[in-house]
Amino acid sequence: MSFQVTLQPSGLRFEAASDETILEAALGASLLLPYSCRDGACGVCKSRVLSGALDLGTYSESTLTSAEREQGLALLCCSRALSDVELEVRQVNRAGDIPVKKLPSRVQKITRAAPDVIVLELKLPASEKFQFVAGQYIDFLLADGKRRSFSIANAPSQGGHIELHIRLVPGGQFTTHVFEKMKEKDILRFEGPLGSFRLHESSGKPIVLLAGGTGFAPIKSIVEEALATGRHRPMTLYWGSRDLAGLYQLDLARQWEVALPGFRFIPVLSDPQASDNWCGRTGLAHETLMDDLPDLTGYEIYACGSPAMINAARRDLTERCHLPADAFHADAFSFASDTQAA
Repeated sequence: MSFQVTLQPSGLRFEAASDETILEAALGASLLLPYSCRDGACGVCKSRVLSGALDLGTYSESTLTSAEREQGLALLCCSRALSDVELEVRQVNRAGDIPVKKLPSRVQKITRAAPDVIVLELKLPASEKFQFVAGQYIDFLLADGKRRSFSIANAPSQGGHIELHIRLVPGGQFTTHVFEKMKEKDILRFEGPLGSFRLHESSGKPIVLLAGGTGFAPIKSIVEEALATGRHRPMTLYWGSRDLAGLYQLDLARQWEVALPGFRFIPVLSDPQASDNWCGRTGLAHETLMDDLPDLTGYEIYACGSPAMINAARRDLTERCHLPADAFHADAFSFASDTQAA
């Protein structure tokens, strides 16, 4: 059985079978809704149900609270239609000509950028053209059928390879393999590009980029694409980490201030160590942003980091700094809690 899904205010419609999620149905209809984790953990796909009934599926209670459910909110990556439904989804794009592919890749370079961060460079097949939009990610396809998602850190114009920033997850099966066993020339299969996170070119508003930890990766892709294409839209980057080691490409980000007109960089440490000799900003990155820009009415925010960071930033920036809800764009990095994660 299938049901009709209507998106407002766009008026776009598509059919959703009862055994597929709203997000799966939308992607099948070549519509890109906001999404990231696809497992009910990040909250990027959270939307309001205007009419009809949904099976909300399995999700994290901290991502969709009981109060939000009472307000009619749902996570489209795990919700299924029980009737014709009407949903409020303000950010909808039609899928372009970029195909999602399953490809092999060869490990070309492994760089330990920090004690718990590896920059992994993959060589792509010369016979296959791999296209993506700055901000998107890939899924590694593992032998046991599981997937591991990582954002692409290089610009789309830098063809022939992809760069990933991989943080070690304690007990994580895949990231432990990357840190302890992976070697150059290993072959990895992946699917991509995936995700709806990307710069909205139709807007002329100043951009604020907000990154936590390896959330820097898709931000790097966006900035380097701006450098490659000569776009000079004003950008300010707030990159937060616990300590100085977490700002693992600090010098590169500082170089962008020289290379890209209208670009500013503000690094922020939440718990600097004495050995860091840190004289810069301290605290949470999004709170530092609010101190500098208490009125975000005329801005767009692009945020990447943990679900907790994304949720706090979305709440505080919209409630306290007057940021329009549809001007907050996010990519949340979520990890499962068991030892199979990451």
